[in-house]
Amino acid sequence: MKIAQIAPLAESCPPKLYGGTERVVSFLTEELVDQGHEVTLFASGDSVTAAELVPCSERALRLSPGPVDALPYHMILLEEVARRAHEFDALHFHIDLMHAPVVRAFAHKTPTTLHGRPDLPGLAPFYRAFPHLPLISISDSQRLPMPPVNWVKTIYHGLPRDLLTFQPRVNNGYFAFLGRISPEKRPDRAIEIAARAGMPLKIAAKIDRVDQAYWDECIEPLVKAHPNIEYIGEIADHQKSEFLGGATALLFPIDWEEPFGLVMIEAMACGTPVIAFRRGSVPK
Repeated sequence: MKIAQIAPLAESCPPKLYGGTERVVSFLTEELVDQGHEVTLFASGDSVTAAELVPCSERALRLSPGPVDALPYHMILLEEVARRAHEFDALHFHIDLMHAPVVRAFAHKTPTTLHGRPDLPGLAPFYRAFPHLPLISISDSQRLPMPPVNWVKTIYHGLPRDLLTFQPRVNNGYFAFLGRISPEKRPDRAIEIAARAGMPLKIAAKIDRVDQAYWDECIEPLVKAHPNIEYIGEIADHQKSEFLGGATALLFPIDWEEPFGLVMIEAMACGTPVIAFRRGSVPK
């Protein structure tokens, strides 16, 4: 088959550091190439792939210096996709909703995987306005907040078998928090759990511009107040085996309806237990 993969431009494929959606797009693209399909990847120009790469920005937008307006670059991406749409048997979109008006004439061959939360304001009327879009969920529970839409299938995320290394002996040294700093991910709760348990906590997470104030005002003071809390910043895939494998447990104390939770699979692949909470208080 001739398949197009359409990735967001925030990160490269694969991402150099954090980047959940782009990481999944990269895994899927390389596997399809290995299976013998003709794959074209529409992504940032610093992406690395065995597929044909169509660069729609010079580099990943989030790591570009200074503020960047992502919309013009995604309009360039959509123009490139529309211009070449006739070449493909399937066009797999991973950019949420901005392509909906563009693909109306060939929507039957454009599955869209939704990687984010479906309960945000405005999404319900949007999908009612574009019922022709074939949608793929990453978990059955992700579908619950949505109105009746054109769900095609649930396809769970997966990892390459050799991406992470299993650690047979867990070093009882620290709790780990992996992901991004944001209110719904509850790094404050992870800090509370570690402090009350008397355990060190290592936080490997990105800070988006939209969450910078939350970090500055809420989380950084907590990190500074607890000597056993260490913020180490973003880490890449090749660093995760050591980071997760050396932890007593991964803390996953979320306060939202997580669509999937790939980090928990990463932890278990390293043999690291997961302590997870959702929309509840820390146990007494």
